[in-house]
Amino acid sequence: MSAPCVAATSSGGVAAALRQARRACVKSSRLRAERTSHGAAAPRRPLVSPAPRVPPPRALPPSEAGDAHRREEAATLYGEDRGAAAAAAAFRAGEGADVDDDESAREHQELYQLIGLLPGRLIPRLLDHPRLGDLVEVVMDLGRPPLARFPGGDEVISSEAVTSDDLEGAAAKVGEFGGDNRAGIDGCLHRISAIRNRSGKIVGLTCRVGRAKGGSAALARDLLASGESMLLMGRPGVGKTTAIREICRYLADEKLMRVVVIDTSNEIAGDGDVPHPAIGGARRMQVADAAQQHRVMVEAVQNHMPEVIVIDEIGTELECMAARTISQRGVTLIATAHGNTLANLVKNPSLVDLVGGINTVTLGDDEARRRGTNKSVLEREAAPVFDVAVEMETCNVWRVHRSVAHSVDQLLNEVQPVVELR
Repeated sequence: MSAPCVAATSSGGVAAALRQARRACVKSSRLRAERTSHGAAAPRRPLVSPAPRVPPPRALPPSEAGDAHRREEAATLYGEDRGAAAAAAAFRAGEGADVDDDESAREHQELYQLIGLLPGRLIPRLLDHPRLGDLVEVVMDLGRPPLARFPGGDEVISSEAVTSDDLEGAAAKVGEFGGDNRAGIDGCLHRISAIRNRSGKIVGLTCRVGRAKGGSAALARDLLASGESMLLMGRPGVGKTTAIREICRYLADEKLMRVVVIDTSNEIAGDGDVPHPAIGGARRMQVADAAQQHRVMVEAVQNHMPEVIVIDEIGTELECMAARTISQRGVTLIATAHGNTLANLVKNPSLVDLVGGINTVTLGDDEARRRGTNKSVLEREAAPVFDVAVEMETCNVWRVHRSVAHSVDQLLNEVQPVVELR
């Protein structure tokens, strides 16, 4: 073949190849246009397998939802660093309580607030304690290990001694200490009592747990229904304040009586200006200075027209005189006093006026012979301020003197009075 023929053939092949390439480009552009008009093309299959599909979170059943609620609550109270341990123990302390139960939830919340006052190293240890629900108080003294008090005795929380920073940190979290060296937590029933050195520095704290227990006054309902004045006695921590708090609620909410509480240390109705729900609709008068409690007692009668006045811890002669003034005005009195039994009260010169006072009487020969006694005898001087007296052995065991006058007369005659055991 000649050279010109080879060149022509080569030129024709190149032209054909170009035309074929042009047709392929046009076809490709046409396909892209069609995909754009009908939506984006499906993505190419990846070369690696996709990650496994994560199922949606399941809904927690009510019990687990309650656990989560308590964990979140404890984490908020104690901070993220101790939240996990504190929350788990806080839930165990509330085991068996329904978070929807307002009373139970409030009780646990208030207990956590008291524990939140303590140094951080003590919180998890105390919350992990199996008897947390029975805690009476926590004692912190400078230079000594902290103690937790339970009905069965005291237990050491930590072998590490309490420092000044521990005491100052706890004191800074409560309200202002009054003249009686007592303070509280706003909205709670707890009582924080301070021990000071000669310069006024706090060297010890007693953190007492305050609880509102429904039904704690069930043993006294029939006595309260009669409208008689009642005095409660018992050792510290036996439950006098708890019972008197429930009495306030019962008289105000169920008997619909006008009840005024004289709350000297804010122990009955809690710290803060708004009374704790535990006293129901009863009104509360706070006392700025404990030494002026007797004045506030009389002021309540003069200004607020109560049917019942409730007083915690009558302890001075002036308060006894104020109580007698109130009783003579026809107002029912419900109060607590220092002393385990009625016999203790009779022997207490500061409080004996509550049971009528004692007078020494000299009898004539004939009268002494008739009575079979000495010529000098003790007699009740006046009518008692209270009609009924209750000696509390425990919160559920009461010894009731249905007639204080008769019981006092028997004690003065050295005869054991008959009591009603409840």
